[in-house]
Amino acid sequence: MSSLRNLLRTMALAGMSAALLAPTAVAHAEPSPADLTRRIEASSTELERVVESYNKLREEIKTNEAAVARLQARIGPLEQQAKQSQADVAELASTAYKSGSLRTADALLGSEGATALLDRLGTLDQLTRQRQERISGYTADQRRLLDEKARLDTTLTKQAAQARQLSTAKKQIEQDLTRLYEMRRQAYGAATERPEPRATAAEAKNVPAVAGDAGAAVRYAFGALGKPYVWASDGPNGYDCSGLTSAAWRAAGRSLPHNTRMQWSAVAHIGRSDLRPGDLVFYSGLGHVALYVGDGQVIDAPSAGRNVLKRGMNMMPIQGYGRVR
Repeated sequence: MSSLRNLLRTMALAGMSAALLAPTAVAHAEPSPADLTRRIEASSTELERVVESYNKLREEIKTNEAAVARLQARIGPLEQQAKQSQADVAELASTAYKSGSLRTADALLGSEGATALLDRLGTLDQLTRQRQERISGYTADQRRLLDEKARLDTTLTKQAAQARQLSTAKKQIEQDLTRLYEMRRQAYGAATERPEPRATAAEAKNVPAVAGDAGAAVRYAFGALGKPYVWASDGPNGYDCSGLTSAAWRAAGRSLPHNTRMQWSAVAHIGRSDLRPGDLVFYSGLGHVALYVGDGQVIDAPSAGRNVLKRGMNMMPIQGYGRVR
C-alpha cells in the first residue's frame, strides 16, 4: 500500500509540475505565420477605418473652409455699402440742418408759401427713410453673414480637434503595425509585399478597351498597379482605397470626394448585373472601395503594407455597386 501511495504522490506531483510548466511554454511560443497574418490584417482593417474617417473629416473641413472664404468675400462689399449709406444719410441730415431755416423762410415768404415747404420736407423725409432702410438691410445681411461665419469657424475648430484625435489614433495603429511587421519580417523575411515589376507590366498591357470617361479611369487604375498603399494619399506615388478611385476618376475629368462613404453618396447605385468597367465596388461597412475593370475583377489599394493590385471582386463581403454620374 505504501508503494501505491508513493506512486500516486509521484503522479500528482508530476501532474502539478506539468500544469505549472505548460503556461510558460505557451507564453514563450512564437506566433505562427498564419497568426501573424491574421493580426496584421485585423490591424490593417482598423487602420483603414480610421484613415477613411480622417479622409471624411478632411473633405468636410475643405468644404467649410471654402464656405468661409465665400462669406468673407461677400462681407467685405456689404461693409463698404453700409458705410457709404451711413455717410450719405449723415450728409443729408447735415444739409437739412444747415439749410433748413433758409428753406423755411424762403418757403414762407415766397409765393408758394407753406405748401412748398411741406412738399420739400416730405421729399427730404422720404429720401432719409429710403437711405435708412438701405442701411438696415445692409446691416441685417452683414449680421447674418457674420453669424454664419462664426458658426463655420466653430465647426472648423471642432473638426481640427477631431482631426488631431484621428491622427493620434492613426499613429497608435501604425505603431502596432510596425511591431507586427517586424514579426512578419522575422517570419517571411519581408515586412511588406514587394512589387513584381514583370507581373505589373504584363497586367498593364492587358488594359481593356473601354470608351469614354470610364475608359480613362480604368487606364489610370492599371497605371497605378504595383504602387504602395499610402494612407490618406491620392497619388501619384501611392494611394489608399478611396484615394485611388478618386484619382482614377479625376483623370477622367470627374470629381469624387476622397472618402468611401462620401463616394457611396455621390454615385448612382446599380445592380451587380449592370456592372461595367469604371464602376465602383463598395464593401461591407463602407470601409473599402475598388474600381471594377471587367470580368469580375477590380483594382484597389488593399491595405497598409500592400501594393495596388488587380484581383477578384469577391475578396470580401460586398455592400453595393455605384456608377459615377
